[in-house]
Amino acid sequence: MDAIVLLREDHKTVEKLFKRFEKTGDEDTEERREIADSVIEELTAHAWIEEQIFYPAAREAAPDTSDHVLESVEEHHAVVWMLSELKDMDPSDERFKAKMSVLMENVRHHVEEEEQDWFPDVRKAMGRNRLQELGERMAAEKEKAPRDPLAVPSADSR
Repeated sequence: MDAIVLLREDHKTVEKLFKRFEKTGDEDTEERREIADSVIEELTAHAWIEEQIFYPAAREAAPDTSDHVLESVEEHHAVVWMLSELKDMDPSDERFKAKMSVLMENVRHHVEEEEQDWFPDVRKAMGRNRLQELGERMAAEKEKAPRDPLAVPSADSR
């Protein structure tokens, strides 16, 4: 699978989880916990493969995207921090829904920037074969990627 297609599929998976969360009521604490746990795992693995594989390749192939990549790494840092807080938060805590809402806003903004502002430049710079190779590597690495945000080193420590 093409690397950008793989990332877009991840984005769709997370968006479906967000929509499920938005349909829950305050009494649906078990469902909110289940959805949040899925979001945590999905986003942690997604951020990992982007930062370890996709972003370095994008910067190399399309140097003009460097600023976008650096901003994305910082956005990941903020998202991983929120994920680590949600991980152990009680879903009946009055801040749980608010924290998920802020997370969703941040992720949606991040996805929009990636998909509209710089994925097209990366696609053009890399071409089909390189994106296919990269996607296969990312899919294999995703199987081994951390699912716990506390296991991901911060951007500052890399």
